[in-house]
Amino acid sequence: MQLHFVLGIGLVTLFVGNAYAYTAYVSNEKSNTVSKIDTSTWKVTKTIRVGQRPRGIGYTKDQKYVLVACGDDDAIQLIDTGSDTVVDSLPSGPDPELFTAGSDGKLLYVANENDNTVTIIDIARRTQIGEVQVGVEPEGMVMSPDGKILINTSETTNMAHFIDPVKREVVASVLVDQRPRFAAFTPDGSELWVSSEVGGTVAVIDPVKYSVKHKIEFTIPGMRADHIQPVGINITEDGKLAFVALGPANHIAVVDAKTYKTLKYLLVGARVWHMAFTPDEKHLLTTNGLSNDVSVIDVASLKVVNTVQVGELPWGIAISDH
Repeated sequence: MQLHFVLGIGLVTLFVGNAYAYTAYVSNEKSNTVSKIDTSTWKVTKTIRVGQRPRGIGYTKDQKYVLVACGDDDAIQLIDTGSDTVVDSLPSGPDPELFTAGSDGKLLYVANENDNTVTIIDIARRTQIGEVQVGVEPEGMVMSPDGKILINTSETTNMAHFIDPVKREVVASVLVDQRPRFAAFTPDGSELWVSSEVGGTVAVIDPVKYSVKHKIEFTIPGMRADHIQPVGINITEDGKLAFVALGPANHIAVVDAKTYKTLKYLLVGARVWHMAFTPDEKHLLTTNGLSNDVSVIDVASLKVVNTVQVGELPWGIAISDH
C-alpha cells in the first residue's frame, strides 16, 4: 500500500453500466475535514470531521479504515469506511505528514516532521514499536514494490534516505535538489522518482547504485521558473507515463517515463498538490489547495473533464485499488 500517497486506496461502492464507480477520500488541511467523493456522480456525498491539520491519507490493507495524519494532534486517525466516522487513532509521534505501510499491511511507517524520525506503528495493536532517525523535516514515504527497502525524503537535508525495514536503520542516502517532498517507485522497482519542490526538478534514482541517473526539469511558457514546484508523482501501472503535480504552477506535467520527456502540461486548479488514480486508471484526481477543489483528468485523452468542490486547502487523496 503506498500513500502519497498520498497517495492512496479506496473502496468500490457500486456498479453503473459497464464501469465501476469508486469512492475517493480527500483530506482538507485547513477545514479539518475529509471529503468523500462518489466517482459515478463526481459529487461530495459526505464531509467527515477529523483532527487538526489533516494531510497524509490512505487505507488499511483490508480497506476497513481510512487513515488520516492529523499533524497538529500528533496522531493518525482511523475512519471506519462503513460508518464514515472517526473510531480510533494511532500514536504517530510529533506532526505526522505522509506514511506508507509494509507489504503485509501490518506495520505503518510515518514521517514525523517535527522530530526528524520515521515512526513504526503496529496497526492492530495501536502501538509504536520503533523509530528510525532520518534527516531534517522528513516527509515523503514509500515502500519498494518488493517490500525490501523503505524510502523517506527529508525536506531540509535534501536527501532520499534508504531504510532497511528489518534492521530499521538507514543504509544509504542520496542527495537531491532542494526540498524533496514526495517519492515514488516505478512499478517494477527499477527506479525511484523524487520531487524537489524548491529545486524544481524530479530526480530519477537508481535504487541499487544509490545514484541519480537523470533529472527532469519543467518549463511552462509564460510562467516564472520559481512558480514551478514539483510535489506529487503518480506513475501508470504499465510504467509508461508519469504525472507530476507542479504546485503553484497550477499544472500537471505528463512525462514519458521511459525517455523522461514532458509530453504535455495540463491546467488544473490552484496549487495542485497530490493525486490518485482510480483503480482502472481511467481517471486521475488532483487536490488543488487554493481553489478548494479536485480536478478530474481523463487519462486516455489527457484532458481535464470535471471539477469537484471540497473543503478548505485539500491536500491528500485516497482511492481504492480494487
